[in-house]
Amino acid sequence: MERQGNGQPEEQEKTTDRTSDQTAFEGSSGNANGKGAGQEQEGNQDELEGQGSQALGGVEHVEHEDQAPQDTPDELALVRAQLVAQEALAKEKDDLLLRERAELENFKRRMQREKSESLRFASEPLLRDILPVIDNLERAIAHAKGSEGSQALVEGVELVLRSLLDTIGRHGVSRVKAKGEAFDPSLHEAVVQVENTEVAPNTVLDEHQSGYQLHDRLLRPAMVSVSKAPPQAQKEEEEKSES
Repeated sequence: MERQGNGQPEEQEKTTDRTSDQTAFEGSSGNANGKGAGQEQEGNQDELEGQGSQALGGVEHVEHEDQAPQDTPDELALVRAQLVAQEALAKEKDDLLLRERAELENFKRRMQREKSESLRFASEPLLRDILPVIDNLERAIAHAKGSEGSQALVEGVELVLRSLLDTIGRHGVSRVKAKGEAFDPSLHEAVVQVENTEVAPNTVLDEHQSGYQLHDRLLRPAMVSVSKAPPQAQKEEEEKSES
């Protein structure tokens, strides 16, 4: 009985020790798990706080962008004034370009016209030198017509004269109409005035030297005699015109 009595206490002590060890182990394990869980919870909380801060930062950045400073009325007025000034400058440059282009076109047309006129009247100096030759041929014909036995010579000279006139005519030369025409200062040169009641005053009575034109340009005026009214008739005409 004593052994049993002694044995039970030992078993109880062993059981008690085993229980205390197990309790201690569980306690230490619990503490370790508790610390790990706490640290993990703290890490998760820090991460959440970081994400929240980033989110708040993004929101603040968006709000900062939305709340960007806008242009003031003075700045807008300045921009408008600058825009108006640039438009006026561009319009001025366009007008200047158009004027310069128009001047260039006018210059081209003027040069083309001058070139055409130069070609058209290039033979003018030569023709002016030929006119005295024609005058001499006409004088020779007029003088030979009054001589006997010169009919063949006259016909030959007349043939040369006609040929020469035809030649210069193909180059645009024409005679100025004079005899019987009204006196025209732009075509005729009056060398003498003759009283005449048969024709109207300022009528060409006779042609002393032929005039010529090259196209529409006068090479030489015709030297003519012009009629005038007698003094009495002229006085009557002046009184009639005054009344």
